[in-house]
Amino acid sequence: MELDPRQTLIIAILVLYLGRFINNRAKLLREYNIPEPVTGGLLASVLFGVLYWIGDIEVNFDMANRNMLLVVFFTTIGLSSRIDVLKEGGKSLLILLALAVGYLFIQNLAGIGIAAAAGAQPALGLLTGSVSLSGGHGTAIAWAPTFGSEYGISFAMEIGLACATFGLIFGGVIGGPIARFLIWRHKLEPEQSGDLTVGFRYKEHEIIDVDGILKVLLVISIAIGIGIHLNELLDYWGLNLPDFVTCLFAGIILTNSLPRFIPKYQWPTGTRSLALVSDVSLGLFLAMSLMSLQLWALADLAGSMLMLLAVQVLLITSYSVFVVFKALGADYDAAVICSGYAGLALGATPTAIANMTAVTKSLGPAPRAFVVVPLVGAFFIDLSNAVIINLLLSWFG
Repeated sequence: MELDPRQTLIIAILVLYLGRFINNRAKLLREYNIPEPVTGGLLASVLFGVLYWIGDIEVNFDMANRNMLLVVFFTTIGLSSRIDVLKEGGKSLLILLALAVGYLFIQNLAGIGIAAAAGAQPALGLLTGSVSLSGGHGTAIAWAPTFGSEYGISFAMEIGLACATFGLIFGGVIGGPIARFLIWRHKLEPEQSGDLTVGFRYKEHEIIDVDGILKVLLVISIAIGIGIHLNELLDYWGLNLPDFVTCLFAGIILTNSLPRFIPKYQWPTGTRSLALVSDVSLGLFLAMSLMSLQLWALADLAGSMLMLLAVQVLLITSYSVFVVFKALGADYDAAVICSGYAGLALGATPTAIANMTAVTKSLGPAPRAFVVVPLVGAFFIDLSNAVIINLLLSWFG
């Protein structure tokens, strides 16, 4: 069964409603800040899996709109990032970057150790480490041929994608509980009040007007255009980055420059209209990503992957609680960052943002977290991961 972009969008919206419906009635999910797109998306993927196993019907979605939603979301994050918040987050950015790079080694050494204990090739531990977890599906796809041809790992592509998929699921589940534990244990509260830049409460949408939405759409479109041209320029210079990274930077540049030159223009930074677009684009992106998981393709690898991921989940939970939280100041923002970093280390940057969104929607804003985590996850980690993967592969000769 092939669904076109319009039908895929309809299903994604229904999945979001499903996730909200379940979370509103499941106190445990609310208390542990499980993101609504994760709840609805995982349940939908299970239902589609049952449809495949019982009725032999495979549902395929057209994801033409998904990447566009990701670009829009990160553009809104850039447009929400004022220079004063960026300055405050500078130290946190450097600390989290150093900790994240260090954890790449820990993640890989743990994978290599598990592989060795199971009598498998050490390179398999690297494939199931930062290649597929911190790297995600894109890195797994890029490196799988190397592991298959040069290191003789059978089904390297399937293993890498399975591990990345399970990591995405677990990353979206553990972030909220980590933040809840830290906030409860240390009796933390937001340091500043104000509107959320993303993930605000649905009842607050009532005051949004047409003029505000039009301004937001205009600014987002301009920022995306600048980001795409910037990406083409960097690609010409030999630096290949995802579109959403340069669009994030374009948003940061615009929101910290144009309001100074046009002070009478009401810039959308900090408005609920911008937060609404951010919320919707992130929710739909995650719903599409999770509802399209083909669980039947992972069934044969589920046992070994779950054992490996159980160790990785324990590692990232301990690292976030006992190392990252304390290093970042042990405050409310640090707890929110930990929820995002756990999702990042196991899944992907959007998963990290979804975790932080669920926490801040419930407990209050953490603007520093929404600047630091995307910059580390969307840019620095991929570069660091590539260097570390090459370094560790050189050990295997």
